[in-house]
Order: sequence, then C-alpha cells, then structure tokens
Amino acid sequence: MTRRVTAVTGLALLFALIVADFIGSPPNPYQQPAIVALGSGAASSGGFCGALPE
Repeated sequence: MTRRVTAVTGLALLFALIVADFIGSPPNPYQQPAIVALGSGAASSGGFCGALPE
C-alpha cells in the first residue's frame, strides 16, 4: 500500500508542476531556437562554460 500511495503522490505532484508551468507561460514553439540549424546562417547564442574570457 505504501508503494502505491508514494507513486500516486509523486505522479500527482509531477502533473501539478506541469499544469502550473503551462498556466505560468503557455508554450510557443516559434520563440524557441532551432535544435539543429546547420547552414541556416543563424548565429549561435549562449555560452560555453569552458570558454576562456577574452
């Protein structure tokens, strides 16, 4: 019984977290950068933790 209660509680909390995320900011796939943009001319953004400062 304990294993079932723990599993149901965990799934309920996960579902509540997903619902709260969607309510807070609805998904918009047009604002996301492309995963693979080889040859598109799009400049890379973000950083690399191992890059040395200039």
